Amino acid sequence: MCGICGEIRFDGGFASPETIGAMGNCLARRGPDGTGIVLRGRVGFGHRRLKIIDLTENSAQPMEDPDLGLTLAFNGCIYNYPELRRELEGLGYRFFSHGDTEVILKAYHAWGRDCVKRFHGMFAFAIHERDSGRVLLARDRFGIKPLYLSHTAERLLVASSLPSIIAAGGIDTSIDRVALHHYMTFHAVVPAPLTILTGVRKLPPATTRLVQPDGSFDDETYWAPAFGPQPGDAAMTARDWEDAVLERLRRAVERRMVSDVPVGVLLSGGVDSSLIVGLLAEAGQTGLSTFSIGFEDANGEVGNEFEYSDLIAKHYGTRHHRIFVPGSELLEHLPDAIRAMSEPMVSYDNIGFYLLSREVSKHIKVVQSGQGADEIFAGYHWYPPMQDAANPVEAYSRAFFDRSHQTLQSQLGPDWRGGEDASLDFVRRHFALPGAEDPVAKALRIDSQVMLVDDPVKRVDNMTMAWGLEARVPFLDHELAELAARVPSAEKLKDGGKGVLKSVARRIIPSEVIDRKKGYFPVPQLKYLAGPTLDMVRDAMGSRRARERGLFDPAYVDRLFADPASHITPLQGSELWQVALLELWLQGQEL
Repeated sequence: MCGICGEIRFDGGFASPETIGAMGNCLARRGPDGTGIVLRGRVGFGHRRLKIIDLTENSAQPMEDPDLGLTLAFNGCIYNYPELRRELEGLGYRFFSHGDTEVILKAYHAWGRDCVKRFHGMFAFAIHERDSGRVLLARDRFGIKPLYLSHTAERLLVASSLPSIIAAGGIDTSIDRVALHHYMTFHAVVPAPLTILTGVRKLPPATTRLVQPDGSFDDETYWAPAFGPQPGDAAMTARDWEDAVLERLRRAVERRMVSDVPVGVLLSGGVDSSLIVGLLAEAGQTGLSTFSIGFEDANGEVGNEFEYSDLIAKHYGTRHHRIFVPGSELLEHLPDAIRAMSEPMVSYDNIGFYLLSREVSKHIKVVQSGQGADEIFAGYHWYPPMQDAANPVEAYSRAFFDRSHQTLQSQLGPDWRGGEDASLDFVRRHFALPGAEDPVAKALRIDSQVMLVDDPVKRVDNMTMAWGLEARVPFLDHELAELAARVPSAEKLKDGGKGVLKSVARRIIPSEVIDRKKGYFPVPQLKYLAGPTLDMVRDAMGSRRARERGLFDPAYVDRLFADPASHITPLQGSELWQVALLELWLQGQEL
């Protein structure tokens, strides 16, 4: 787990060490254990290293293999690298290190861009071919590892964070109108390749891009699971599906223990993280470190779920760390958490993960986390109504969208109104793709391949890596996800959602955690803005920069400030926080 950056010139110029150095400085917190730059004429890569596998300098990056003529900058972890290494050794390759980085180099030389199909893991990388001058970019199947781009006729910039791209200079930082529509409508999800800034894009997940020396490129999508039954599935019973899910989940959790440093668990007290702890205990793990966080109550809402995380920690005898954050500390660190976002992310979970990661990083470098289970196994409240929806697009947008296109027009500033209903059009196109026939499957596909990538997964990466902490997500093991996509929707919707996963959990963990009301990362102080937090928001929205941008209608903003607690989105988010977070993020990037 690290940070990568690079510059590739198409105009006859050389890659600039100053540019790459400035980009790399923005990534320092992602990789506090080492740094490096490699320049080869028109191509230069930078790297910040977090030492997890092969702690020696043999695995330092950017990594060069002069015999193969390849240079690599890599962020992530390839969990099956020992097996791949043995296979490559059988093909005659010799290794000078003991980690996963060199395995990527050899695998690319052996199998070309299709090497990614063999990788179990999370990754974003760039490989430069010395002899051809080509550069391959790649991103893992769920986009767990980010890869931002700025591509012009003169140059291509790549980096693990959007601020790193901005640091290179010369970037078009104007607001992208379609991205703004998504941010305000699609629950702050801005699908790849867009970002909120016109001059910055991101490589879509499950994609490789081969860039030629003249700047032309082609993309290949290397993974797109089918949602629905496959040949032979009709004979599967409910118990068969449970057995298959349990087997794949065990393997996914086990894979993510590969490390040369200890691995802990972020324990929220929900089914997903508790199941990870239970499976690790079942596999014989002892002395496991677990971590939970809680906040002050507000407006009658409880700000922690310690009752359930304590139950699991006690049941399995983990080394549990309960972290409580008072409101004053939340406000103190909120600007830092916003600056740590590669893109504006409205979820209250961000500050929770940011402060949790700060504390966890004092004890450990790697954790497993439960993100992804709801999007893979149908855990959200909008899935059951989708089952019999006559109009799936309308049903999904009614449940998930923060506002309609028509309402948005009255809330945006005059210069930002008009245009198409970009968010609804996006969902309509995605639902029309082949490979997901029933409405629930369509919703699960867009949530797992789009929403998950640009909300929960991005949140975890940004907030953990802000403290040099690697987070691994076993529910996003691609083989487990492929199986989940085949499980009949009816099995997933049982028991109020995640039925098949809850049945698996009943074999492993205490039922009190399973039968509880579904919880979220509670930060009620951001949902019900008041006091110093409201003052901070008021200052941002009243600033000269906010007025000059004119993103929002002043009358709308005044209504929000008049009664913040009454303006809540369908997904129970604060409209004022959504509006203010965008402005706070832009100001945090000095835009």
